[in-house]
Amino acid sequence: MIRLTNVTKRYIKQIALKDISLTVPIGKIIGIVGGNGSGKSTLLRLMSGLLMPTSGSVTVNGEMANRRTSKVVSYSSDLGSFYPTFSVRDAVRFQASQFTDFNLVKAEEVMRLMRLDPHMKVKELSKGNRGRLQIVLTLAREAPYILMDEPLSGLDPMKRESIVKGIISYVDLKSQSLIMASHEVSEIETLIDGFIALKDGSLLRMADVEELHESEALRIADWMKKAYA
Repeated sequence: MIRLTNVTKRYIKQIALKDISLTVPIGKIIGIVGGNGSGKSTLLRLMSGLLMPTSGSVTVNGEMANRRTSKVVSYSSDLGSFYPTFSVRDAVRFQASQFTDFNLVKAEEVMRLMRLDPHMKVKELSKGNRGRLQIVLTLAREAPYILMDEPLSGLDPMKRESIVKGIISYVDLKSQSLIMASHEVSEIETLIDGFIALKDGSLLRMADVEELHESEALRIADWMKKAYA
């Protein structure tokens, strides 16, 4: 599991996260919600080992998170970067050369699902299609933990629901967990098991979606309107 214990992350001029403790086991789909600047991206980067906490600890499968954590975590940034002269298929093959758990067959399947032209140059892709390529590269790995930062950003609103369902279909919940930060709460709510709500760097709530529905008869977006008021 991924475990954060009393984690605080400070930057020079701000505190991004304050005393966060939580665990995410295998076999769950978790949404991270909150406004801009709430700490969603920082939380994902800590889980991926790309950032170190100022205090507290982050462990993945019992080991301290660090750069080597990439062996068990497939992380998709909201600022994905690619070699512009690569074709889509070149980008896929390059990713496969970097990670032994990269599944080329799955990558081709997700590429078709995302309706990406494998011969198109990365520099010619729209923002939305760059996002789709990032999804392909992230989902094609068979790492236990898949972390996605705003995977729906830049995508056509009319197609987001089908893309989210496609993402979920390529996660094996017997051996993987998916954790994604998203502003599109209403579009992921029916597909996630639980949510982590952040506000100003603090953990406001971590709960099962069904628990929220049963205990308060609220959808996540409606609960957020009350909690963030």
